[in-house]
Amino acid sequence: MKHVVAGAWVAAVVFLCGAGPAVGQTWGLAEMSKESRACVDCHKMEDPAVYQQWGSSNHFRANISCYECHAAREDDPDAFRHEGQWIATIVSPKDCARCHVKETTEFGASHHSKGARILGSLDNTLAEIVEGNRGMVTPAFQQGVAASAVMGCWQCHGTEIKVLPGGKLDPATWPNTGIGRINPDGSEGSCSACHSRHAFSAEQARNPDNCGKCHMGPDHPQMEIYYESKHGIAFRAYKDRLNLDSPKWIVGEDYSHAPTCATCHMSATRNQPVSHDVGLRISWNNRPAVSIRPEESDAKMGLPGAAINWQTRRASMKDVCLTCHQPQWVDNFYVQYDSLIELYHAKFARPGLELYALAKPLLRPAEFSNPIDFTWYEIWHHEGRRARHGASMMGPDYTHWHGTYEVAKHFYSEYVPELQELIEHGRQSEDVGKKAAAETLAAKLDEVLNSQDHQWYLNRMDPAEKERRDKQREEFQKRYGQ
Repeated sequence: MKHVVAGAWVAAVVFLCGAGPAVGQTWGLAEMSKESRACVDCHKMEDPAVYQQWGSSNHFRANISCYECHAAREDDPDAFRHEGQWIATIVSPKDCARCHVKETTEFGASHHSKGARILGSLDNTLAEIVEGNRGMVTPAFQQGVAASAVMGCWQCHGTEIKVLPGGKLDPATWPNTGIGRINPDGSEGSCSACHSRHAFSAEQARNPDNCGKCHMGPDHPQMEIYYESKHGIAFRAYKDRLNLDSPKWIVGEDYSHAPTCATCHMSATRNQPVSHDVGLRISWNNRPAVSIRPEESDAKMGLPGAAINWQTRRASMKDVCLTCHQPQWVDNFYVQYDSLIELYHAKFARPGLELYALAKPLLRPAEFSNPIDFTWYEIWHHEGRRARHGASMMGPDYTHWHGTYEVAKHFYSEYVPELQELIEHGRQSEDVGKKAAAETLAAKLDEVLNSQDHQWYLNRMDPAEKERRDKQREEFQKRYGQ
C-alpha cells in the first residue's frame, strides 16, 4: 500500500477515514493539497481530457486530486520520482481503500477480484498455445508471450503487473484494467474496470454497457441477453427516466421503469444496501460444464461467501424482483430457470462429461489436438453457458436458438459421431488398452443413447410418448391448420 508523506494530507485522511478500523467514508478535504495543485496546473495543459473528467467527478468536489490517489512511498515497487514527489502510475484497490473501505472489502471478497486466476486455466491454454505463440517479447517476458492472451484474456480478467526499473510498467502487462488484475502492492483487482478514470462515475457503472466490456460474446453473452430481454427493452425505452446519476439510487424509490445489471446484482433496494460483491444474489454458478451452487465455488477460492448458501442469495435476488413483480411471478420464474438447468445437466452435461472422460485414452494427449476436444468444449463452454445464462436473464432466443438448439445440434451431429469414430478406431487398434477403452466407451455411449432422453435418436421412442406427441400434433393442426 502506498503511504503518503505529505503531512497535511495524511492528517486529513487519518481524521476523515479514521486512525483505526474505518467506520465511514471520506467527505472530502477542506482544500486541495499543494501537491495536487502542482499536478493540476501541469496536467490541465498536458492532459486536458483527464483534467476535464476529473473536474466532473465527486473527487473534484471533495478536493481529492492526482496526488491523493497516485502518491507513493519511495520503497513501493512501482514508485518513481516525478516533479519532486514519489508517485505511482497504478492506483490499486489498496489505495482506494484509504477512503472507500466498505466497497473495497466487499470487492476483495468477490469472484471479480479473483479474475486473473484464469491465467492458469484451460481458456488461457487456448489463447497462449492454440491461438498464440511467443512472438511478443518484452523486458519482463524475455522468452516471449502470446499477444492473443495479452490483448484478449488479460484485458478482462487482469494480469500480474510487471514493474521495470524506474517504476516503468512492462508493455505486456500495462495498460490493463482487468477486473482481477494483480497489482504491484499485492492487491487483486482494478476499481477502474467499472469506474473508469478519471470521472469514476457511478452513472457509467450503472449502465449495462459498462458490464458489456467483458460480459458479452459466444461464451458469456450477458449483455446481448439483457438487451434481448424485457428488462433491456425497457432500459432502452426509458433510460432517460432512470436517474442514473442520482447519489441515492434505490429501485422502487429513485427509479422503476427498468433494471440494469447493477440493479439486480449490486445496487440498493428498500431492504438491501449496495454491495460490491456481485455474486451475493446469484443462486447458480453457470461457468462450469455442470452448474454449481455459488457457495461451492466461493469455498474453492477461499472466499467468505462460502458461508452464504444459495437459498439466502436467491432470497436477496427475489427481494430485487419483488420491487416490480408479484411473488407468484418471481417464484414461477425460478421454477422455469431451475428446470432448464436440470434439463441441460441431465440430458447433455453429465453424460457428455462421462463420455469425454472415457474417450481420453483414445485421444492424442495434447489438449485441443483432437476435433472432439473443440466439439465438447464449445458444447458446454459456449452453447451450454448461453442456454443457462439466457434462462437466468429471460432471454428466450439465447436460451433456445443460441443455446439448447446448438447444444443438441452439435451433441448429435458432431459429438456422438466423433465418439463412434473413436470407438471404431480403438477396436481396430493393436493396443490392448485402447481396445478395452473403446469397448468401455461403446458400452457407455449405448447406455446414454438408449436412455429416455436420447431414444428418439435411435428411432426407439417409447410408444406411449410417441402417441402423446402425435395427438398433440393433430390437435395443433386442427386448431391452426388452414
